[in-house]
Amino acid sequence: YYHQRYDLFSKYDEGILMTDAAWYGVTPEPVANKVAQHISSAAPISKAILIDCFAGVGGNTIAFARSGRWKRVYAIEQDEAIICCGKHNAKLYGVDQKISWFHGDCFEIIKNDLAPLGQYSVLFASPPWGGPGYRTDSVFDLTTMQPYSLEQLLESFRRLTRDIVLFLPRTSNLHQLAKENDTSKRIKAIHYCMEGASKAMCVYYGLFGAL
Repeated sequence: YYHQRYDLFSKYDEGILMTDAAWYGVTPEPVANKVAQHISSAAPISKAILIDCFAGVGGNTIAFARSGRWKRVYAIEQDEAIICCGKHNAKLYGVDQKISWFHGDCFEIIKNDLAPLGQYSVLFASPPWGGPGYRTDSVFDLTTMQPYSLEQLLESFRRLTRDIVLFLPRTSNLHQLAKENDTSKRIKAIHYCMEGASKAMCVYYGLFGAL
């Protein structure tokens, strides 16, 4: 993954900090920027807060903050070493003052600390993709995704807001995603590609406009 370092962070040589897991888990900067652009343009105008539930070393979080769309970006990460990297990397991009970081379990923090912000928030989550078949199955079963299934994620997140974006494997089961739609609007599923290959899929639940 080292040869992709400038795809992951264009400022890599300026002192970007990574963990071993971040090398294969962080969203490449061009993809993160495009996702941030789409969410910014399509989110309901009443939404002023972006909550990143699995912030990692800051790939998506930094892109959200750089978009200029959000009054505040809240980033949640449960690993102390990783959150230190994220804070450092955000400073390198000049957006550290636009981000509030929370160290801990995202479900508990949403429930205990961020609940009053729900009506103003869009929730973004790039959860762990563990589980059988992620790399081998032609269609990824989201009911067996570990440690959190699709149903578990949406059940928890919808207690805060209905406007949710999930960053998922490119082979995710579309029937399972559609089954979890709780509005009359169609969900939107978009592949994000680099060099002609899909890196991941974002699924938009809620009242997002055209993308």
